[in-house]
Amino acid sequence: MTQDYLLAIDNGTQSVRVLVFDTQGNEIAKSKVDIQPYFSRHPGWAEQDAGYYWEKLQEAFTRLWAQKRVTPAQIRGLSLTTQRYTMINLDEHFRPLRPAIVWMDQRQADVDTPVSGVWGIAIKALGLGNLIRELRAKARDNWIQQYEPDIWARTRYYVNLSGWLTWCLTGELKDSAGSIVGYLPYDYKRQTWAKASDLKWKLLAAKREMMPELVMPGMPLGVISDSAARLTGLPAGLPLIAAASDKACEVLGAGGLEANVACLSYGTTATINTTTRRYIETLPFIPPYTAAVPGHYNTEMMIYRGFWMVSWFKEELAHNEQRLAREQGVEPEQLFDELVTQVPPGSMGLMMQPYWSPGVRQPGPEGKGALIGFGDVHKRAHIYRAILEGLAYELRMGKERIEKRSRVKIARLRVSGGGSRSDAAMQLTADIFGMPAERPHTSEASGLGAAINCAVGLGLFPDYPTAVHAMTRVGDVFWPEDDSVALYGRLYNEVYLKMYRRLKPLYQSIRDITGYPK
Repeated sequence: MTQDYLLAIDNGTQSVRVLVFDTQGNEIAKSKVDIQPYFSRHPGWAEQDAGYYWEKLQEAFTRLWAQKRVTPAQIRGLSLTTQRYTMINLDEHFRPLRPAIVWMDQRQADVDTPVSGVWGIAIKALGLGNLIRELRAKARDNWIQQYEPDIWARTRYYVNLSGWLTWCLTGELKDSAGSIVGYLPYDYKRQTWAKASDLKWKLLAAKREMMPELVMPGMPLGVISDSAARLTGLPAGLPLIAAASDKACEVLGAGGLEANVACLSYGTTATINTTTRRYIETLPFIPPYTAAVPGHYNTEMMIYRGFWMVSWFKEELAHNEQRLAREQGVEPEQLFDELVTQVPPGSMGLMMQPYWSPGVRQPGPEGKGALIGFGDVHKRAHIYRAILEGLAYELRMGKERIEKRSRVKIARLRVSGGGSRSDAAMQLTADIFGMPAERPHTSEASGLGAAINCAVGLGLFPDYPTAVHAMTRVGDVFWPEDDSVALYGRLYNEVYLKMYRRLKPLYQSIRDITGYPK
C-alpha cells in the first residue's frame, strides 16, 4: 500500500536523517545530512544556530526527493524525533534570539543562595541540597537570566529543538511530552508541565507562558504549513504526529515494550532503558523519562559521553584508520573491528572507566575518565577494546540497578544505535552481560520508533503492541561465549565495581588542585 508510507525526521547530534518506512517497518528511502554538532565560543560551551537545523533539514528533504525512490504524494504522515535538551530562546515573532545551547554544553549558573522558607527546610531534611544545587546550576534558563539578562528579558518562548522544528514545519508552538528531558519545569510523573505550586517554578527562570503546549506521543501536533511545504517539498496539510526524544523512540523502534526487555543505545550518549507503566526512580529523586508509548516511562541509566568515546579515539589515536578509510571509500569505524579482534577479551588487563564528563551521583561532579592497568604490551588496539568494554561494564551496572529498583529480571537485551553496527561491539556486549545481544533488523531504530508513533497516530494500527509486532523484529543475535563470560565476570565484579569508589578521592583532589571541572 504505497499510500501508507510513513516519514520520520531524526535530528541527532551529528546528522539529520529523513527516513521513509512502510507499515512492515521496512526502510524504503533515506536521506542523511551530516551536521556540525556545535561550535564553542568558550571552553565547555556547545552551541549551534537554530536556523542551521532548519536549513539542514530542508537539505535532507531535497536529497530525499532527488533519489526518486518515493514521491511526496506517497507519504501518509510524518513524525519528528530529535536530540534532547537542546534549548532555544525565541522572541514574540518566533525568531531565535541567540544560538541554541546544545545538550553537551557544560556551563553552569552561579548558585550562591540556598532555597529559603519551607522548601529550604524540606530540602535540607531530605538531604537533597546537592541535587537541587545541580538542577539550578545546570538549567540553561538560569544561566541566560544571569549572564545574558537582555536576551532573557526579550525571550517570549523557550523551547526544545523538537519544539522549534515543530513550529518551523507547522507554525504551531507545540511539542511532544515525550521530547521533554532536562532541567525544565516538567512533572515527569504526570507527564506534563509542573503545577503552579511545584518547586521547579521557584528554582528555574522559565515561566509557564514561555513553554509550548504539550501533546502525548501519537497525537497530532499540526499539519505542514504552506511555507514549510515550499521549503521541504512535503504536501501542505500533511499531518505531523507527536513522537518522542531520540532515545525514547529508539527504545520503541527496538521493540522494547516490556519491563523485562533492556534496550541499549550505542550512540553519542550511551544508555540502557526499559519501558514500564510504573513510575520508578532508578536512582532516588532522579525521575524516569517519558516513554514514546503514552502513559509509560523509560527507566534510563546513561553514560553522558558514550560512543562519543569512539569519535574521541578516531580523532586522537586513529589517524591511520582515517587515511585507509579515505583510500577505501568507507567510514573509519568500519575498520575498527579489526583493532578489536587483534586483542583478547579483557584487553590484557587494561580497564577503562567512561566518565569523560562529570555527573550527579555516579559519577559525581568530580568525575573523570580513567584507564588503568597499562603495561608494555598495550597498544592502540588495546585502548580501543578497553573503551568498548568499559562502556559495556558501565551499562551492565545500569542493568543491575534497574533490576534492583524495578524488581523485574531483565530477560532480553536489544542493542541499537551507531555502535551496534560493529559485530565486535555486539559480541563483547553479549559476553559482558552474559546473555544474548539482539540487534534490531534496522540500524535506524530511532527513526523507526518515530514512524511507529506516526502509524498509531494515523490509525493504521489499533495500539502500540500491534504496531510494534508488525514493524519491528530481531535481526542478528550474538551469543555469549562461556570462557569470555567467566573472564569478564571476574573483571567486572573484582575490578570495575571497585574503581569509582577507590578513585573518587583522587578525582576530587585533581579537581581541587586544578580547578577543572569547575
